[in-house]
Amino acid sequence: MRLAVLKERRAGETRVAATPETAKKLAALGCTVAIETGAGLAAGYPDQLYADAGAEIAPDAGSALFGAGIVLKVRAPLGTGEGPIDELALFHRGALLIGTLEALPNPGRAHALASVGVDACSMELLPRTTRAQSMDVLSSQANLAGYRAVIEGAAAFDRAFPMLMTAAGTIPAANAFVMGAGVAGLQAIATARRLGARVSATDVRPAAKEEIKSLGATYVGYEDEESRAAQTAGGYAKPMSAEFLAKQAEVVAAHIAKQDLVICTALVQGRRAPILVTAEMVASMKPGSVIVDIAADAGGNCALTQPGQVVVTDNGVTILGHTNWPGRIANAASALYARNLLTFLTTFWDKDAQAPKLPEDDDLVRGVTITRNGAVVHPGLA
Repeated sequence: MRLAVLKERRAGETRVAATPETAKKLAALGCTVAIETGAGLAAGYPDQLYADAGAEIAPDAGSALFGAGIVLKVRAPLGTGEGPIDELALFHRGALLIGTLEALPNPGRAHALASVGVDACSMELLPRTTRAQSMDVLSSQANLAGYRAVIEGAAAFDRAFPMLMTAAGTIPAANAFVMGAGVAGLQAIATARRLGARVSATDVRPAAKEEIKSLGATYVGYEDEESRAAQTAGGYAKPMSAEFLAKQAEVVAAHIAKQDLVICTALVQGRRAPILVTAEMVASMKPGSVIVDIAADAGGNCALTQPGQVVVTDNGVTILGHTNWPGRIANAASALYARNLLTFLTTFWDKDAQAPKLPEDDDLVRGVTITRNGAVVHPGLA
């Protein structure tokens, strides 16, 4: 079975879907691993490391994909008119594509994959169950995004994070507020605490309150019956009513005016990120304060976020709206992502056939499969 790993060509993507470590393990399964030249360079993995791991270095996408039954990607392959080459046109009919394909917000993408006969698994749709933890790409990437957000927020903040006692006087610890206590938010809390900040956090999900407190942060938020049912069975936050959001905003508005650093991490799968920080809240913040919006890829949690841009407001608040936060720590993000994909493949690997076997009745397979046998099959898209 030939397995191809392509260079990522979508704007701003620095990660790669296989590392030399996972390429060696994929070869041990019986795969012929073909890495497109330069695929891992932006993540710190030069071609020679893959060659040393036993992979074939293909000169271009077409060579890597020639005869490939499995294709690993970080982002969806480029289609007609999307970039310098039409990657999708190079796929063989019946090939299995595994990646974070962003299928729900881009339904046309699934139909394009089905039209060329590619069986596609979109890993961000993986059910969040105990069995799926080791292959959960959202969690592994969000963890690093939360860490990186605090590091970049601290770098943009023009004062110290911990309390510093000097002969010239004492500098107080920074106040950091984390909005959303999922995987990214909890890592942000832990990182800000390690840097010495006074940390508070909020989340609509009831279970998050104790998680926030367990990390030594102060919980901030409005609670009612709606908030007690604010989590789906899959562990995601539910969209909240306008009434609840208004009451939550009142509590947050009073708190946010006193903060030095605000980390926004709230996402609702398949939808635009909710606005949690209004323009009025930003106007109430102190000059020199920093907002880091991890949700910028989905439009942003801050009303003034410009995805992909750094904004400095009239009152001196810096808003970091970088997209693809995991890609800003590409080496570590690629290492974890590649292990997620390896675990998924090995879980469903048929040793006798030396090929993946994806049972249609398996809950994990059913959750991630968006196309099969030339048809769109995911319930959220079909």
